[in-house]
Amino acid sequence: MMASRDESRFGSLPLSTSGPLECALKGTVLLNHPYFNKGSAFTYEERRDFELAGLLPPSIQTLDQQVQRAYEQYSAHPDDLSKNTFLTSMKEQNQVLYFRLLQDHLPEMYSVVYTPTEGDAIQNYSKIFRRPDGVFLNINDADRVHHDLSLWGTEDDIDYIVVTDGEEILGIGDQGCGGILISVAKLSLTTICAGVHPNRVLPVVLDCGTNNQDLLDDPLYLGLRQKRVTGQRYDDFVDTFVQAARKLYPKAYIHFEDFGFGNARRILDKYRPEIPCFNDDVQGTGCVTLAAIFSGLHVTKQKLEDLRMVIFGAGTAGVGIADQVRDAIAAQRGINKEEAAKQIWLIDKPGLLTTEVETLSTAQKPFARPEDEWKGKERDLLTVVKEVRPNVLIGTSTVPKAFAENIVREMASHVERPIILPLSNPTRLHEAVPEDLLKWTDGKALVATGSPFKPVKGPWGRDGEEIKIEVAECNNSVVFPGIGLGAVLCRARLVTDKMLVAAVEGVAELSPALKDDTAPLLPGVEVVRSVSARVARKVIRTAVEEGVATEQNIPENDNDLDEWVKEQMWKPVYRRLKLVEKEGATREAKGEMLVVGSLSTRE
Repeated sequence: MMASRDESRFGSLPLSTSGPLECALKGTVLLNHPYFNKGSAFTYEERRDFELAGLLPPSIQTLDQQVQRAYEQYSAHPDDLSKNTFLTSMKEQNQVLYFRLLQDHLPEMYSVVYTPTEGDAIQNYSKIFRRPDGVFLNINDADRVHHDLSLWGTEDDIDYIVVTDGEEILGIGDQGCGGILISVAKLSLTTICAGVHPNRVLPVVLDCGTNNQDLLDDPLYLGLRQKRVTGQRYDDFVDTFVQAARKLYPKAYIHFEDFGFGNARRILDKYRPEIPCFNDDVQGTGCVTLAAIFSGLHVTKQKLEDLRMVIFGAGTAGVGIADQVRDAIAAQRGINKEEAAKQIWLIDKPGLLTTEVETLSTAQKPFARPEDEWKGKERDLLTVVKEVRPNVLIGTSTVPKAFAENIVREMASHVERPIILPLSNPTRLHEAVPEDLLKWTDGKALVATGSPFKPVKGPWGRDGEEIKIEVAECNNSVVFPGIGLGAVLCRARLVTDKMLVAAVEGVAELSPALKDDTAPLLPGVEVVRSVSARVARKVIRTAVEEGVATEQNIPENDNDLDEWVKEQMWKPVYRRLKLVEKEGATREAKGEMLVVGSLSTRE
């Protein structure tokens, strides 16, 4: 049995996970509530007190036994999409079991609950739809935004909101209202990876129409059947959502997800000085990539001041990485951002981005090279690598095999241990595969990828013996959940640059490559909860130093702060249920708190 609240030093905190869980539900209502439901694991006392005895088979099982059965059921499904659907169904029935199954098998199941399989689920959203999850706000009913958001709780109920407009989903483009599933998936990751409470989160889709003709022609499509609205009306709709969310849920952290290239950075820049918000495509990708670079530079015994970085693909992710690296260089070297940007070269469809390129976005302009540097020179990747001699090469282009052998060998001819990060998703869009990168550099390349790859074996030992090199995955899940957790727990007013750099340091400190240069540059998802706890601690500490933390009585000692953080991380374990009367019970006890996937209405 769990320790009582009184036995935990921080057991009196509102988000404490110690002690019994008050519940005012009984019978079938309780069994149909995924937050409280334990299925066959209800104890004898709980079956008696909550009128469940005749509703369940008599054998009382453990959570471990339930996980074993659930895993066997999961494994029986023939393909990843059906496995994804099975897990969604489980989440709608029993959240503890769902998250515990994920926790026990996360390296195996990550690609099923997130990329690439979640992309398949999103593409087929209108065909596999069974019940609604989250909030659907459409631009033709903008005057209802405040009212519709208000249905999901009180000002104290929501900690974390993920919102998308569905325009640029997981490398598969415009998916309209099906984008709600990316919000749901991201929130599942914040729970399993960082312990954000699953009944205190809110997934949102802003349906502004879609430019995906296949969806518009699909008679089953569930979203607005119109082309995307743009311009001032779009901006006003986004602002209506942000202002309503802040008024209704003033403690909530807002995570923008998978907005289109023309909007993602612009929206983040507008709201970041005003509210606690984050964009994973812009900042999360930048943070985890910077953590990999930190680890790679440690192996090569270099510093950020030695960095010469070429980024191939200057969209949302590529520029986000450039921003994060530039800001870290500026902070570490004590120089301005303009000077720091000189260590970074961006290549996009026009080739190397220079001041003469007419199509530069606002986000790209700070990194445009002076045109007179490149007069008379080609602007392609090979030429840039020859001229710049980079020690870091990053791919966010979705151009398969763009890092060809001649380009990689050219880079390796100037750099002892080239850091090469082909990050495009899904796997078929990678700029290069690790096996080739290591073969072309005689095992010297330090590689991290955007999707998981198996270890690579080759004759790269000291005396030519075969060794195995593990490849890190630049997985945003090792950073964005911890940033969100830290911001939520300290009730940050803003998410500052220094808080993000602190998060990067937290990830890099746990890099396996710091001890073994054949190990991955980044920690894997199997240890992600401990990584998130470290990231949260670093974020909170920096928020306090910068004066943006509003929570009271945050511990000053690191050990105490670690305990304070972990006490408030939700865990997939069954807490003892304590029966309370409905009159005077909390909203949580009465089952009124939002549980994604628990709506009683069915198709």
